[in-house]
Amino acid sequence: MDIDVEGIIQCIRQGNENGVQTQLQEFNKEYAQCFFFDTEERDRRKKRKLEEFRQNKVRDYTDSDSDCDEYDQQDRGVILRQSLGVVLVRFIRTGVKCRLLRVALRTLRILSRDQKVLSPLVTDTALLTLAKLAGLTTTDAGDEANESDSEFYDNIISTLAETRVFHSRTDGDDADIETSDPIDECLAYDDDAKSDVSNANSGELDSISWVGSHRTSINEMQRGGTHNKGLERGRRDRRESKMIGNEEEEEEEGEEAQRKEAMKVLCNVVYNSTWAQERFSALRLMCGLTERLSSGVSCSSPSSVQFYELRLLFLITALRSELSTQLQQEGGASILTTSLENCLEVRWKDQYECELDPAGPPISLEASQCAIEILKILFNITYSIHRQDPSEDDAALYRHLVAILRTCLMRKCLLTDDTDELQGHSVNLLTALPLQCLDVLLMVPPQPNSEQCQGVNMDCVHTLLIFMERRLESGDKVKEKLTPILNLLTESCRSHKETRHYIRKHILPPLKDVSHRPEEGSTVKSRLIRLMTHLDTDVKHCAADLIFVLCKENVGRFVKYTGYGNAAGLLATRGLLGGGSRTPVSDAQYSSDSDSDTEEYRQMKGRINPVTGRVEVEQPDPMEGMTEEEKEEEAKRLIMLFNKLSRDNIIQPMGVDAEGKLVPMAGLRENSLEEGKSGSEHDGEADEGQKD
Repeated sequence: MDIDVEGIIQCIRQGNENGVQTQLQEFNKEYAQCFFFDTEERDRRKKRKLEEFRQNKVRDYTDSDSDCDEYDQQDRGVILRQSLGVVLVRFIRTGVKCRLLRVALRTLRILSRDQKVLSPLVTDTALLTLAKLAGLTTTDAGDEANESDSEFYDNIISTLAETRVFHSRTDGDDADIETSDPIDECLAYDDDAKSDVSNANSGELDSISWVGSHRTSINEMQRGGTHNKGLERGRRDRRESKMIGNEEEEEEEGEEAQRKEAMKVLCNVVYNSTWAQERFSALRLMCGLTERLSSGVSCSSPSSVQFYELRLLFLITALRSELSTQLQQEGGASILTTSLENCLEVRWKDQYECELDPAGPPISLEASQCAIEILKILFNITYSIHRQDPSEDDAALYRHLVAILRTCLMRKCLLTDDTDELQGHSVNLLTALPLQCLDVLLMVPPQPNSEQCQGVNMDCVHTLLIFMERRLESGDKVKEKLTPILNLLTESCRSHKETRHYIRKHILPPLKDVSHRPEEGSTVKSRLIRLMTHLDTDVKHCAADLIFVLCKENVGRFVKYTGYGNAAGLLATRGLLGGGSRTPVSDAQYSSDSDSDTEEYRQMKGRINPVTGRVEVEQPDPMEGMTEEEKEEEAKRLIMLFNKLSRDNIIQPMGVDAEGKLVPMAGLRENSLEEGKSGSEHDGEADEGQKD
């Protein structure tokens, strides 16, 4: 079904509100699931042309991915949608009725998904208009346009008429060459008409952009750029897709429904346009957004708009670092912590202990989604403070936040996916907070049925372990989903010996079976050791660091559990190939090493291959039966082969220097010679001294 966009504009011009509402609703219904206008429009026209071609031609139509016959359709579609955007921005400023306003805003939301037609929506007038409707500002958008309504609509209609004439002319040109081969037709169009379309439309696009003095030129928009990420094809709002109902929902009435739609448009525009992000900062809309959240904290029942306010705040803090810093400096962490507390309806049992009712209801869908957005924003504004020493007030705030994060980890959501996502973002935020504040996770007194280690409650640590195991099993987006929990567990083990003992008991139990390689099997230890040779450097270092810390950063114990082949990467990075006991950069204080060898391990220890970490099957001696002369000849032959490989730069012999790092053997020989020469000189000086 083709929507008559020009008809919508004519209805708006004539003031026919019933007609406008009806046609906009048809537009919204048709394009509700459309996220890539050009692609989807091209597919529709291609199918239609294919059917027409098959009806009118004898020979078969050869389908092609060539887009050369679609440029005029695409450009005209862009101009129509841009025109509709320009008109709707002006229309919603005229004080239209609430229901019609909501329908018009929904149309703008659909248009805002298309990066090619964003220009009418990223002007200061449009942004301020949307911000006012969303409740972010009381500032009226200045009436930049000096032209009257009649002049405004005359310009729009005139431009569309010119586009239609041009489109008809190119259609006529196509008809003249219709009998030619389809491939030749494409080539002819590409060589001749394409440049005309480009030239003609460049002027038309600019004229659309400049209808009235309140629009921004296409060139100006390109200078600002569009955000380089793209929405997934057909992806709906994840929150709404879970709700019962459909796109026409939301039969909410009044100001709240209007604010929600305006907020959705702002989210799309800010996400898709760097220019809009810059103007959002320049127009100081962050202040209004923060005030909205602050006022929402004091409300007994959260507004349905809150999720979209949080989503917009997340987008703007993720995409504009100066706004993230601004929010942090203006007390954003405190506001968001209170919002998170209210969202989860936290009840306090002690200063840093929240009540947890295992039989209580799960976190609702809306509450879990709002909590996830809050956690993402908090990460954006705190990720840089991890290694800093917080002030006394900040430390108290972060400890309060960690106590709430413990609740996020321990409680269940209505949907399993939401539980996993809430825990994931809680872990991300914990990795960003100052390390000294994380002891709150262990402050809850142990209960009779709780996990314990040395009298300390390990329920939260146990939950983190289960979470890590789930991420290991899924194997999806390993770097993004697994490195945060590995880092968090590593730092926790360094800081708290009870945590280290508990996790080591679950991940590195005493060795008994040494008949298999350490990386073989389905245990957590085996999976982590396999990650130590992962292609991604961050992943393999995170996995190796965790096991190394569980081994109290003892090289011998580390090699014992992983095998030298798996351990070599971390040892080379830390300069521990020489077998040093611990890395000098670690501040961790470990207790004295205890003998954890099992009887089974002691019996097999002498037969374990240190490189593979297992007992190898005995192999026959390859030099059995050879005389000493034959062995010597074989050794010389091997030396010659290695020398040839080295001279041809196929291999490079390496050794370990005094600092425990790998260096070329040539460098080692030079250092040895220099040391020997220096030693000889000192000996000579000493002898002369004795003679004197």
